[in-house]
Amino acid sequence: MESEIEMTLACPAPLADNSRILMAHGAGGRQMQRLIEDLFGTAFRNPILDARHDSALLSLAAGQNRLAFSTDSYVVQPLFFAGSDIGALAVNGTVNDLAMGGARPLWLSAGFILEEGLSMATLRRVVDSMRAAADLAGVQIVTGDTKVVERGKGDQIFINTAGIGVVQHGAPLGPRQVEEGDSVLVSGDLGRHGMAIMMAREGLGFESAIESDCAPVAAPALALLEAGIAVHCMRDLTRGGLASALVEVSEGSGLSVEIAEESIPVDESVQSACELLGFDPLYVANEGRFAIWLPAADVERALEILRSYPVSAGSRAIGRVGAPGAGDVLLRTAIGSTRFVEMISGEQLPRIC
Repeated sequence: MESEIEMTLACPAPLADNSRILMAHGAGGRQMQRLIEDLFGTAFRNPILDARHDSALLSLAAGQNRLAFSTDSYVVQPLFFAGSDIGALAVNGTVNDLAMGGARPLWLSAGFILEEGLSMATLRRVVDSMRAAADLAGVQIVTGDTKVVERGKGDQIFINTAGIGVVQHGAPLGPRQVEEGDSVLVSGDLGRHGMAIMMAREGLGFESAIESDCAPVAAPALALLEAGIAVHCMRDLTRGGLASALVEVSEGSGLSVEIAEESIPVDESVQSACELLGFDPLYVANEGRFAIWLPAADVERALEILRSYPVSAGSRAIGRVGAPGAGDVLLRTAIGSTRFVEMISGEQLPRIC
């Protein structure tokens, strides 16, 4: 299960029965990690879930292809924002989770919770956007469900999508496969999605508009595997941004990571918006970016492949995996100092996916 559930804990770890779950500004980082590991992880424990990947990898009968299975729910406000909307987000988010497991996405389900009074024009616009996003990603929406709740109980639209894909590689991908000396790549500039949401929500404007990066990334991700690149791990940089992905993989691998601030791509308009609103772009959500851990010898060939796709044309190498040190992510600043990057304890941006 991913750390993308709209909850926040009102108590420190460990979880106790007298704890409370608050439906407020979203949750992330350590609080969400405790909820997932201590409650859901304990209750549902099995080897597939314990792998802690973006999608579950399922083995069928001998000689048959493995399947990847993922699900996610989307509760973003506002529903429409520069560059995308909740419909495209619901498709691309699940498609990208499947791709991070090395799977070719094929089929999606779509579940809608609609609030009484929602206009048909708004719903049709969302559905049309989902159809266009599915066509672009090469997937079919093959089953679904719709429920209507009383006015004031649903915040217009909530969408859940679940996806199935066929795994395209033999070697496993994940934090446990990361090795000392690996390089870390990102597929493009960071922070666009979170800042696009904030611009729409707060009614702020900049000379250059900030558009969400929401897009399917399966094509470049799978191209790396098809080219024989020895990819060890991939993670899409959604809630919690690059920082949370780096810490999670570091904890899962037991290895430290060092990244260079000057190598991390952030658009000038996004950087300005982050400074104005007090956000760190390392923690801002993305919906069309992913990170890759792979051997240093494969970096140049991997970058050449990634840069051949528009969605990953801004790919860069940003750091390397170091000696053992679970959760130790070190940022080397442009002025030569260093600081630890930690998983955020709360959530910078409420309701961004």
